Amino acid sequence: MSNIHKAFENGKAFIPFITCGDPDLETTAAAVRAAAENGADLIELGIPFSDPTAEGPVIQAANIRALKAGVTTDKIFEFVREIRKDVKIPMVFMTYANVVFSYGAEYFISVCAEIGIDGIILPDLPFEEKQEFLPVCRKYGVDLISLIAPTSENRIAMIAEEADGFLYIVSSLGVTGTRSEIKTDLKSMIDIVRKSTDIPCAIGFGISTPEQAKKMAEISDGAIVGSAIIKLLEKYGNDAPKYIGKYVKSMKNAITE
Repeated sequence: MSNIHKAFENGKAFIPFITCGDPDLETTAAAVRAAAENGADLIELGIPFSDPTAEGPVIQAANIRALKAGVTTDKIFEFVREIRKDVKIPMVFMTYANVVFSYGAEYFISVCAEIGIDGIILPDLPFEEKQEFLPVCRKYGVDLISLIAPTSENRIAMIAEEADGFLYIVSSLGVTGTRSEIKTDLKSMIDIVRKSTDIPCAIGFGISTPEQAKKMAEISDGAIVGSAIIKLLEKYGNDAPKYIGKYVKSMKNAITE
């Protein structure tokens, strides 16, 4: 068992997403520390990729900015190794299958284990193809996080039964990005999950306000936020971490009230 279960031990979990290297890794480090200090229970670290198919324009732009600034996966490995000296909450990588393939799954996942990454999320990896990575993940104790989307339908129970770490519930069809309202019948999806597994589930895609986070946490075990945090990085650049800290605190407070 990885450390991911710790994120859900103290009530509802707040999970921020941060793209590594946007605008630079020094700012990423400060943002991660600010999030951890202000109540984040688990942090998703995005490894930039040139074709991030699950991402909306906000996170796509962050990927482009980070790649243009010269960030590489090797630099991100070193960054995590350094930040793990003081940041103790669970952390996972979110990236794409090609990034792992390009290194070789054995090498990539073994490095994740060595530097203290607790899990990986690969949104372009179909459930039917997860055996490409799952045995290696289990060998090194790195959870391969499964996603359940509104289109999963009759596959929800099957995905949930085989899940590791936590389940990432995708709130809406389409790509990441803030939404004014979330209309998916998430409660019905989560009822199926609850009958199939004891593994916690958190809802992501489209959440940006404390009110939305509170609603999502009421029916699940936590809320995941990406685009709203990336917008702060885009707006404030190197000064963004202090704003991210305040934002994380407000979101954590909302889901624990």
